[in-house]
Amino acid sequence: MTLTQERCQPKVDPLQAADLTVLQAQTPGWQIEDGKLVKTFRFANYHETLAFVNASAWVSHHEDHHPELTVTYNVCRIAYDTHSVNGLSRNDFICAAKLEALF
Repeated sequence: MTLTQERCQPKVDPLQAADLTVLQAQTPGWQIEDGKLVKTFRFANYHETLAFVNASAWVSHHEDHHPELTVTYNVCRIAYDTHSVNGLSRNDFICAAKLEALF
């Protein structure tokens, strides 16, 4: 099963370094910065940016796992972490993979 086929789980454990390496390979373009899984998406205009933001909001609601968003005219920066584990969990990578497929 791929990450895009998985669903976020309410009770998760923090990932170990070996797990991070494996999962990061499955989410190309996403980086770990300051303990968060991060990617910046670039668009042609504001309309495209907001369309992506709205679609990503639907994914977040459906998975019940919400990122930190920074939105400007043609850029959306997304940062995932799991507050309940004070770090990264599999849920962060599941959502990242789903947004990558959406993009």
